[in-house]
Amino acid sequence: MFISEAFAQSAVGGSTGGDLFTFIMPMLMVMGVFYFLLIRPQQQKLRQHQEMLSKVGKGDTIVTGGGLIGKVVKTTGDDELLVEVGENVKVRVLRSGVADIRSRGEPK
Repeated sequence: MFISEAFAQSAVGGSTGGDLFTFIMPMLMVMGVFYFLLIRPQQQKLRQHQEMLSKVGKGDTIVTGGGLIGKVVKTTGDDELLVEVGENVKVRVLRSGVADIRSRGEPK
């Protein structure tokens, strides 16, 4: 008895063209919202971080991803920095491990 009622309800809609349009438009709107609220801001943040990493130079006070705070003594190669974290304590840090620049040092 319930099965015949379910078949009767599905047989009411005659056109499928409207159903496709009502499905695609909300999906496109959701994708647009995701792009402008999630994807685009993340890309901009990544671009700003990469720009910041390229500007790290001698004398800058930096914070690493692990929480170390130190002063850049010199840049060794394209991807390494020599950072002084204490008196006569120097560590090599990958440029990608820099989380933030606290203060700028000597002008270039």
